[in-house]
Amino acid sequence: MSADVVPVIDIGPFLSNSPAGRRSIPQAVARACEGIGFFTIVGHDVDPELIRASAGVARQFFDLPPNEKLLARSADAAVSRGYRGSGNEALAGTRAAETPPDLKEVFFLGPPDFPRDKYHGAPQARPYFIENAWPTSPAGFRTAVTAYYRAMEKLAADLMRIFAIALDFPELFFVDKTDRHISAMRIINYPEQTRAPLAGQLRASAHSDYGTLTILLGENQPGSLEVHTRSGQWMDVLIPPQSFVINIGDLMMRWTNDRWVSTLHRVVNPPEPVAARARRLSLVFFYYPNYDAEVACIPTCTDAANPPRYPPVKAGPYRSEKFAQADIKTTAP
Repeated sequence: MSADVVPVIDIGPFLSNSPAGRRSIPQAVARACEGIGFFTIVGHDVDPELIRASAGVARQFFDLPPNEKLLARSADAAVSRGYRGSGNEALAGTRAAETPPDLKEVFFLGPPDFPRDKYHGAPQARPYFIENAWPTSPAGFRTAVTAYYRAMEKLAADLMRIFAIALDFPELFFVDKTDRHISAMRIINYPEQTRAPLAGQLRASAHSDYGTLTILLGENQPGSLEVHTRSGQWMDVLIPPQSFVINIGDLMMRWTNDRWVSTLHRVVNPPEPVAARARRLSLVFFYYPNYDAEVACIPTCTDAANPPRYPPVKAGPYRSEKFAQADIKTTAP
C-alpha cells in the first residue's frame, strides 16, 4: 500500500466476526498505520441517524448569537470544557512553531459521566474527569452529543481490538490500559471567512494528534483536511458518505516505537472565491488511554537492532502538556 494514499477500509467483516475479516482487516489497518498513518473506515455500525442528529444540533449551536454561545463556557477558563471562541488556540504550538490563532470555534467535551470513586477522584485525575459545561440551547444537544460520545467510545474500543491483532498481540491487549480512558471530543466550527486570514493563519495549523487514535466526522468542503505524506507533499483527504477518518496519535506511535506513524495534518483555508460561504463542521473524538497508563515501547516493536526510541510516559501528563502548548493565553472568549 502506498504511503501517499489514505485507504478506505470496511471493518464490517471484523465486527461480524468473519474469520476471513479477522485476518484481513488487521492486516489492512497495519499497512495503513505503517504507511501514511491515516485510513477511512466504513462498515462501522454507528447509527446514521445518530450521526445526523449530532451534526444537526452542533450546527444549530454554532448558529446561535455569540452571547448565547458564551453561556456554555466553563467557569474555569483553564479547562477544556464547553465553548471557546476563535483566537484561543494555535495547534502549531505543540510543535514549537509560532502562528496566528487558528480560525475556528470549538465546543469541548470530556467523559459525560464517570464514577465517584477513589480512582476518578484522585488529585492526578482532576484535569481529566471534570463536569462538562452544557448549553441550554438547542434542545436535545446534550442528549445527542452524549450518545455520539458513547458511540465513538465503543468504536474506538473496537479499533483497539483490531490494533492489538495487527501488532501481534491478543485481541484484548489494550483493554486494561484504556478501560478508564480520558478521551476528549471537540465539535469544531470553521466559519465562513469574510476577511483574509493573517499571514500563516489556517483553520487548524499543522500538528499531530496526541493520543492513541482519532475518529473524525468531517465534511468535503473547500478548505478541508490535508495530511503530510512521506514524500513531503500535502494531500487532501476525501471523506466518503457515512465514513470516519481515523489517524494515529503520538502515544500510539510511541507504543509502536515509530512503526506506526502519527502524521502531521492541518485544515486549510478555503480559496478566496468561495471563502465567504465555505463553512465546515467537524466532530472529532480523541481516544486517550487511562491517565495513569504507562506508554512504553511494546515488545513486538523492538529488538536488538531496533531499541526503544522514547522513554516511558504517563498518558495523562503527556496530554496535559500538549494542551498547554497549544493554548494561547488570552482574555478572548
